[in-house]
Amino acid sequence: MIKEPLMPVIGVVTDIRIDTPDVRTFRVVTPNGEKPFIHKPGQCAMLSMPGVGEAMFSITSSPTNTEFMEFSIKKCGCLTDWLHAMEVGQQVTVRGPYGNAFPVDTEFTGKDMLFIAGGIGLAPLRSVINYCRHYRDRYGRIDIVYGSRTKDDLVDYNEIITEWIGDDDVHVHLTIDREQEGWDGHVGFVPSYVKELGFSTENRIGILCGPPIMIKFTLQGLVDMGFEKSQIYTTLEMRMKCGIGKCGRCNVGSKYICKDGPVFRFDELDELPDEY
Repeated sequence: MIKEPLMPVIGVVTDIRIDTPDVRTFRVVTPNGEKPFIHKPGQCAMLSMPGVGEAMFSITSSPTNTEFMEFSIKKCGCLTDWLHAMEVGQQVTVRGPYGNAFPVDTEFTGKDMLFIAGGIGLAPLRSVINYCRHYRDRYGRIDIVYGSRTKDDLVDYNEIITEWIGDDDVHVHLTIDREQEGWDGHVGFVPSYVKELGFSTENRIGILCGPPIMIKFTLQGLVDMGFEKSQIYTTLEMRMKCGIGKCGRCNVGSKYICKDGPVFRFDELDELPDEY
């Protein structure tokens, strides 16, 4: 954590990748060409466009990448409209890191990993997936189940097919909601596909991220398959506001999403009011 968490640093956008029609990935460094700060898998940062606004976004690049920081951002409002209109070389302000992280060096070590994502939900998991890929000998089998409405809506598709699929004992399972010309992969919704694949529960950790309705039915499916909720993690970074527990807007019961999360096990979420 930087000494003054509310003080931003200037970030220069050095690359903009168009992932889908409404998702772009922004690569950011400081003016002297360095990574803005050190972070852990699952942590977030506040991006700001002075005079426009600011918002919290997951850091989608792995901490093992020491050269730059990346953010995959879906176009869905005033600030994101401005970000999507940016060009390489323009500046933003960035501050962080905020929140806790996935326990990649403790609870996840030695476990088989099951990542399940829908749509833009892959973005918060990308840093964790690439961290596990980098330290491959620390983890068992890695399964990634990822779905979207169409092939065109699959975030990081090029990285998936050129890098992830070729890794040792990494198994990628892609699906889209409906039949599409040129798509010869699986067709169907993520919750049903997960049950169809039928993963074992022994020595396995599950991580979910995606639309609330997907998470609801996928979680129930995993429980039906024999998973304990203590084996399953998610992130609630979309609830974060100021990032340091001062504004109170992410308070749920006795927890602050920004200080106690955004990463939670599902058995921890069961202790919170239904409002989350």
